[in-house]
Amino acid sequence: MSEAAPDLSAAALRSLAEWWDLAGVEPFAPIGAPQARAAAPVQAPRQAAPAARRAAPAPAEDARAAAAKAGSIAELGAILAAYDGCGLKQTARNTVFLDGVQGAEVLLIGEAPGKEEDEIGKPFVGRSGQLLDRMLASVGFDRRANLLISNVIFWRPPGNRPPTQAELAICLPFVERLITLARPKLLILAGGVPAKTVLKREDTVSRLRGRKLKYESESGPINALVMLHPAYLLRRPQEKRLAWADLMKLEAWADELALKRQARP
Repeated sequence: MSEAAPDLSAAALRSLAEWWDLAGVEPFAPIGAPQARAAAPVQAPRQAAPAARRAAPAPAEDARAAAAKAGSIAELGAILAAYDGCGLKQTARNTVFLDGVQGAEVLLIGEAPGKEEDEIGKPFVGRSGQLLDRMLASVGFDRRANLLISNVIFWRPPGNRPPTQAELAICLPFVERLITLARPKLLILAGGVPAKTVLKREDTVSRLRGRKLKYESESGPINALVMLHPAYLLRRPQEKRLAWADLMKLEAWADELALKRQARP
């Protein structure tokens, strides 16, 4: 009859396990002892985070870089026609950049194209443009002879809504480059939006109009005059007396600057 296996107590088993451990033998888990936790999985070393991509330039900075490449008004027009950084271009039919005579001593800048301007691709060709032509002709200026005309926005805002500050900021570098390349002796700003945007001032038109102002260009100060926008006069014909005062100021200053003018019609 075989000998019965010894009845080992938990203490005896624990002692045996300790002896095995001293002997270098892999011990089993002693009775009554908590089971050993599973070994934590070996984590793969973290990969270095990819280098951050260079942040895309802000739209206004991108526009300034594009405008700076233009060495002539013709080149500026071509760059602007290919530029897609302004969302207004997606809803407009045409880029409305310039009309008049390059090399003219007077540059007039309005606000934004309307329906007729968007269809034709030239600034100030609708009702307000026709009124502007008559007003300026009365003091000797004509876009076919001695005047250059543009806007601070080159694409028609949907529904003729006012342009946003972001849209103005995107278009401003092209406006500033145009002024630098055109080098006018007199800059006329028609309306509050062009005056505030170009001159970087918060004054109202009523405070700015009729004054001899200066625009600081890359090549030096340029004479600047603020007048009421003809679209405003179409809405408020009772203010035409103020527009006439603006024209008289323009005529007097043109004489002081010896600007070339046409004979009155």
